[in-house]
Amino acid sequence: MPLTNLPLRPLAVLGMAVFVFAGLGLYAGLTTQPRAVVDSSHSALVVVCSTTQIADFARQVAGDRWQVRSILASGQDPHLYEVRPGDAMVVAQASLCLENGWHLEGGDWMRRLAQQAGKPIVACVEGVEPYRLTESDEEFEDPHAWFTITNASIYVDNIVQALIVADPRHAGEYRERARLYKQQLTVLDRWIRDQFESIPEDRRVLVTSHDAFNYFCREYGLRPAAPVGWSTTEEIGGGVTPERRAQVVASIRSLGVKSVFVETSVNPKMIRVIAEEAGVTIGGELYSDSMGAAGTSGETYIGMMRENVLKIVEGLR
Repeated sequence: MPLTNLPLRPLAVLGMAVFVFAGLGLYAGLTTQPRAVVDSSHSALVVVCSTTQIADFARQVAGDRWQVRSILASGQDPHLYEVRPGDAMVVAQASLCLENGWHLEGGDWMRRLAQQAGKPIVACVEGVEPYRLTESDEEFEDPHAWFTITNASIYVDNIVQALIVADPRHAGEYRERARLYKQQLTVLDRWIRDQFESIPEDRRVLVTSHDAFNYFCREYGLRPAAPVGWSTTEEIGGGVTPERRAQVVASIRSLGVKSVFVETSVNPKMIRVIAEEAGVTIGGELYSDSMGAAGTSGETYIGMMRENVLKIVEGLR
């Protein structure tokens, strides 16, 4: 099977995104309410986030000024999530809502919740340079943008600006927390690059359950391969045909991949079958669309990225 017909994408260098944050302009087209400054003098404000990664970014910069709540829990898949009655009650208490955007939240469930409650909502991918995917002759943005430090920093800046719009009195605090956090992200980025230097280039092929690691692979010099496209709804809808599975198995064998990886938020059954057919090991579980539970090593974004890199390096080396 020709390599170009397989779900592998070429290496590329991700340029630093140039972004300008225009205060109130972050809300353009996303909010159903006038942009009002909220009173933060009496009790903590509430920001409701769609995913665990966005909630962690928000906690890093909001401090005790805000209560940060996540609709998704650890291990839940944003592509497949079905809104529950209690979610509307949580959003109704929000001063601000944050989503990933680019349809990561299947059916745009977070945006619909915010709009129904009349709450402002910000898409954290605003300003990110998208990795474009083509499926069934349709081109769209890959929503898994948080998997590079450059993009994570853009998420943080968008969140900071949104907090300042809602609570300008404490703008200095939000900016300083963000500045310190982004310094930590810079250290993480250098460490990741050092780790992957130990893997021979011909082994830098990352096979995972679904197409969530395109940004990560492009940034750190790996080639991504997955039997399922960007959204795990394809697996539920029967998108993994025997032919597609055979292609992935053939690519694993031809490239000499040692290990493939399951994901904590995706059913591992299919990737385990592929590993068995290809005669390779499971290199471990990676955090993809969701971080780890409280108390685990992957409960924060930095922890999630660290643990993923350690498992990938061990599995591919």
